Amino acid sequence: MQPDTSNRRAVVRTTIAVAAIAMLAACGRGERPSTELQSAQINTIGVNAFLWRAALDTVSFAPLLQADSTGGVIVTDWYANPSNAQERVKMTITILDQDLRADALRVSAIRQVEQSGNWVDAPVQAATVQKLEDIILTKARDLRRKAVQG
Repeated sequence: MQPDTSNRRAVVRTTIAVAAIAMLAACGRGERPSTELQSAQINTIGVNAFLWRAALDTVSFAPLLQADSTGGVIVTDWYANPSNAQERVKMTITILDQDLRADALRVSAIRQVEQSGNWVDAPVQAATVQKLEDIILTKARDLRRKAVQG
């Protein structure tokens, strides 16, 4: 049985969008949280600080709806890649522990596509979420390495 061509195209578009997101995040492009939010993180952080910072940096291209450092929850607003305005994503990152471990991080994403002027839910590939988790974990490990060396 051959996969549906439109489904295959959606997978390719999503993969390209995630790659673009990863490149933007790696460049540090986008808005940073305000100074007030940063000082609140330092004073009241209840989760692993390296995971927290790495998660914020990774999703800095998207507007934040919520950033609760005590509870370890980051929620972005909808983000549409300028090169593909007919598709948008919204992410939730949860940090579950004070230790820097892979199982202390949970990422979920919602994807929608525009059809006839309406936003319709569309599947998110598991590889997309896994890639975001990998980016965050890699950044967190790099931050920890720099802190130990410095």
